[in-house]
Amino acid sequence: MDLDALRRADFSLLDDAVDDWSTMVKDLETLKEEAEKGLRGTANKAEWAGVNADVSKEFIGKTTEEFKDAHGQAESIYKILRDTRNELKGYKGQLLDAIERGRLKKLTVIGYEGGFTVTTDVPPEGRAQEDKDNKGEITALRDELQKILDKATESDKSAGTVLTAIADQSRLGFSDVNYNSRDEAADAIKKADELARLAKKPEDLTPAEFDRLNEGLKDYANDELFAERFATSLGPNGTLTFWTGVNDPHSAWELGHKRSDKFDDLQKNLSLTLATASQSDSAAMSDWKYRMTDLADKPVGRNGGFPLGVQVMTNLMRFGNYDDRFLVDYGDKVIETEKKFTGNGRHGAWTRTGGDQLLNRTGTDSGWDPMTGYLKGLSNSPDAATEFFNGTFVTKDEDHDFTHDTDGDGKEGKRTLSNFDYLFEERDWPQDTDNKGEDSIAGRNYLAAALEAATTGHPAGEIPTVDTPPHNAEQAKLTENLVASISEDPGRLTEKGYMSDSVGQIASEYLADINRATADAPEGNDSVARLFPISGTPAEMKHVDVTRFLVAVGQDPEGYAAIEVSQKTYMARLMEFHLNPDLPADQRYDQSAEATVKEIARRSGEIGGTLALGRNEAVLGPAKEADGDFENAVNQKKNLISGTTGTLVGVGTSFIASPAVGAGVGGAAGTVTSMVLEQFFKDSDPEFTKELGRDIGERWENSKDANTAMAHNAAVAAAKAHNSPYAGNVDEWTRIGTTDGFNDASTAGHQMARDLETEIPD
Repeated sequence: MDLDALRRADFSLLDDAVDDWSTMVKDLETLKEEAEKGLRGTANKAEWAGVNADVSKEFIGKTTEEFKDAHGQAESIYKILRDTRNELKGYKGQLLDAIERGRLKKLTVIGYEGGFTVTTDVPPEGRAQEDKDNKGEITALRDELQKILDKATESDKSAGTVLTAIADQSRLGFSDVNYNSRDEAADAIKKADELARLAKKPEDLTPAEFDRLNEGLKDYANDELFAERFATSLGPNGTLTFWTGVNDPHSAWELGHKRSDKFDDLQKNLSLTLATASQSDSAAMSDWKYRMTDLADKPVGRNGGFPLGVQVMTNLMRFGNYDDRFLVDYGDKVIETEKKFTGNGRHGAWTRTGGDQLLNRTGTDSGWDPMTGYLKGLSNSPDAATEFFNGTFVTKDEDHDFTHDTDGDGKEGKRTLSNFDYLFEERDWPQDTDNKGEDSIAGRNYLAAALEAATTGHPAGEIPTVDTPPHNAEQAKLTENLVASISEDPGRLTEKGYMSDSVGQIASEYLADINRATADAPEGNDSVARLFPISGTPAEMKHVDVTRFLVAVGQDPEGYAAIEVSQKTYMARLMEFHLNPDLPADQRYDQSAEATVKEIARRSGEIGGTLALGRNEAVLGPAKEADGDFENAVNQKKNLISGTTGTLVGVGTSFIASPAVGAGVGGAAGTVTSMVLEQFFKDSDPEFTKELGRDIGERWENSKDANTAMAHNAAVAAAKAHNSPYAGNVDEWTRIGTTDGFNDASTAGHQMARDLETEIPD
């Protein structure tokens, strides 16, 4: 900064800008609160259907977040401008004071473009001698002025850098930045540059530098400016080289010896940082994502060998929420590379040998199979997961060996495989081990988690909220394919029971669709649609597929618990919903109250009975699971849901569509459900209070009694709450309905056993 620029600086325009941004912040705060309480609050209480369910509610949710981001970004800009203005005013004052003190000492300061001169205030002919005699004072003033100018330059430059970085973060909309001061934002960028310099020399990294890098990434992983600056400074190739280098036992032997127990933390912190960086729309980050994708099939290892870029980068995708577009584009490259190294899926690949370095330090697997880390990343990013699984692996016109009977004439022909088809049904998964030397289950386990995200619309392992959008057509299609695939070959799940927790969660969020399938309604029957209302796109499933699917999932304690507890929750809410006399006519089931209660109890009874078949198979069959494992899983699921029932007991079309989420609609709505579920969550059902022994008949009757009791409690409570004249009849209706449902389950289960040539105990 030139001396005269600061000395003559007019801050009036900057003052106006600061005032304008202060007003903007206040206005946006008001809009943010109105959007949150009014727009989103109203949307969550509304009953959505059709296009509105698929598009409008989700759009409103995203719009509300944009108001929040706009406020945060505006507040950050205001604070940066305010701090910079105040600092520059302070530096101008210091400059003028110093110049005035020099004037009193007969020193003058002459500014010019690019610099300034301090000299004595005497005629030119005597100035040389005077300057020589006053050299000490001239030098002191010059140095003081230069320090002030350096600080002012840094203040102005850092503000420009930070403001530009904030503006570059989001090409459309607003970025999620929120800084309390200019220095806080500037420090994040400085820290990024410092840590990127360390990461550029993995082979020379000392343990102390490793600690600085690891702690810095941990502290700043969610900082958007830091993450973008770190990633782009390190570069795509530098990122791959860094992670490969620190894991190389030859070049980084000291780190491996002294810091190997911290490598998992570094992997997580680096992954989180890169995920945050990927959300940036800056030109530099867009180039980073493009070049990183291009490096996927290029060698990273020494001497131009393995590992490939895709093997390294996917291990840095395991944590955090990566940008959806980048994930999908990278997934296309993962598939392209997979096809290249497996002969379009003809054989396996990616098997690690004893001499290959570890690329994953979490302990679940070696990291050599790129699909494992990539699927873990997808499990955190629902939209990207949905698009990826519905993508095409091979078409029927490509050179591959996947065939099926295309038209039912007994002749095999080439088939088109989606990425879901290939990964869930056909892939030859490589052998791998965990850090205990046991066979790794990580690949398929993360496959199930990614499918959970892809079908439900929320990250795996989370519970949906009122903001979770209704299921769209792509999610419903994928769920249909999953259910049909497990029905076709239940071993795809039962032989890998560790996948059942995710599959059970998927089923628990599609219970309306599953209940519809068991009703066997003719196509176009609007009556069943009203009985089991769905917000969003329904998943169309065959009854026989649902039966086989539920028996398979029911053989795992966690899968069983996810559906069993959620179905009872859903059934209680349905009873309350349909027994409400104020329910609008266009939402009402067009049968009598008796038929309504019986049908709800029957469908719920069939699902409970089908799950009981799966549980009995697990306990009494070759697997020899313990009843206690099922009991514990059910109680854990009860505890999870009971923690949310206080806020998730409202009913309405959007609520009934998913038993795990909904919006309160006021009045008596939710009262019955809350009361029934509170009792359910407090008490253990007879089915789970004792070891049931080997008697199939006793086990079956206990299961039926437990389901009947729950249906009875829900119907009676709903009838009494609404002062229904038939409150004394619902006991008999639920008993008949549940019995019929269990009979349906028994019949369907034995038909399934005949079809699959297995045994279902009588």
